[in-house]
Amino acid sequence: MTDEDRAYSGSTYSEVREALYANPYRDGQSGEVPGPLPMFKSTIRNAWAGTLPHTGPNQLELATARSVDSRADLRWGPDRKGFRRILAPNGICILGTWKITEDNAYTGYFQNGSNGLFIGRYSTDGSGTRRGQRRSLSLAGKIYPTMDPNHETPLIPASLISQEDLGGMPTDFINDAELRNEPNVTIHRRRLYALVMFRAGMLFSRKDKEPEIRQLYEIAELGKPEGEPTISPRHMLLKMADGQTRVEGDRLDFRDEIYAHIFKQGNPDTTGTIVFDISVSNTGRRKGFPGYRRVEVNDWLRIGQVTITEAICSYNADHVVQFRHPGWRNDRNDSSTSIRSGEERVLK
Repeated sequence: MTDEDRAYSGSTYSEVREALYANPYRDGQSGEVPGPLPMFKSTIRNAWAGTLPHTGPNQLELATARSVDSRADLRWGPDRKGFRRILAPNGICILGTWKITEDNAYTGYFQNGSNGLFIGRYSTDGSGTRRGQRRSLSLAGKIYPTMDPNHETPLIPASLISQEDLGGMPTDFINDAELRNEPNVTIHRRRLYALVMFRAGMLFSRKDKEPEIRQLYEIAELGKPEGEPTISPRHMLLKMADGQTRVEGDRLDFRDEIYAHIFKQGNPDTTGTIVFDISVSNTGRRKGFPGYRRVEVNDWLRIGQVTITEAICSYNADHVVQFRHPGWRNDRNDSSTSIRSGEERVLK
């Protein structure tokens, strides 16, 4: 935790967007495709560094605690170069809107009629970015409670974290990826990379109790009148809506796949969209054991959509923007049951 984290009092959509576009990997942002994108690795060495005495700081342990305790949307660091991600190092930021269109039982920005600006980071772990590789696609997001991209007053956005099976999936097209806040876990698929996942799971269990679940109460409390009880769903599913283009290509990088949905090659202007259906449920059943977990949800209710109109791969998208992991509550609808209370528990 740094002074930058401690001083956080919100951000504006425009400042985060400006940071993401400040240093794109490609000129023209998108459609010109003049060469490969950077590839960063999650390694066993990085994940386990600092676990033995006198081997330096345990960076993954510190990062795990910080991802829960810090709400900062941009973490520039002392040299303004940000930080290297140990997990999910390869990503593309996507921007658009969050819109709820159906009646439901939940509060805040799950309620029908809720509209907000959305900034997300679509990523994979460090084991592969290309079609045909065993990878786990994920989407972290921020929902700003405004539709004005030039809103000048800093706001505190609600965070969400969603992912495919943590053990990886053979998903060829992003159209087919089912991104959930409580995904399945099939860790044996990872082979040696399972050591990275095991280390991350062990740290999240110690720092935040549940390594496989990201609760949704921040969305259920966004814009909610003070004093109104929180009602948050247990499960959320983000999946591309049916009927959208499927981008062909052998060993296609998922970042280029997203670019192809938004841009036509050679045209720097956005021409397309990606639409994710938002589905929620309060009923689910977990079975299995740590490392092999199945989550069965039978009554998904589609309540709205996230519509993406921009995409950008950049240095700041990989190293500066941060997406908070909402800390665990024993009762997701009761803030007094939070098991973390901030920085004083970072090293405990």
